[in-house]
This record gives sequence, structure tokens and C-alpha cells, in this order.
Amino acid sequence: MANALTLATAQPKQVDWLDPDDILTPEQLASRLQVSKSWVFEQTRNRAKVRNKHPLPCIRLGKYIRFSWSEVCQWMRENNG
Repeated sequence: MANALTLATAQPKQVDWLDPDDILTPEQLASRLQVSKSWVFEQTRNRAKVRNKHPLPCIRLGKYIRFSWSEVCQWMRENNG
């Protein structure tokens, strides 16, 4: 049975299950999106709300940060345009 994880977004929500292959490091996400790693980090910060009301959804594990590829794809669909 999978444990629920809370995603750090503007409105935290519960995720019932995450596929381990779906979880990315900041470096892996930057590579997939073909952007710099600093851009990825900037989009997750609370001050990113100044430019975008909805920061990039991430999973915070202590000092580590991870991303769900499916959540990132949904974020891009909702915030593109």
C-alpha cells in the first residue's frame, strides 16, 4: 500500500500513489524541459508567485526536492498562455 505524499504547491493536495519512475530530480527535470537547473529552482520558490500565481509543483523531502513528471505536465498545460 502506497503512502500519500503532500505536494508543495499553492494549494497542497494529496497524491494517493506516485510511480517511482515518475519522480525526477531538479537536474533530470531541467534536462527534460531543456531549461537551466536554476530556472527549475526559481519556479518552485514562493517568490515565484510574483511572476506566476502557481509555482511549479514539487515534493519536498527535508533538504531534497523532487518532481512528479505528471504533475509538471499538468502544471505546464494549466499555466501555458
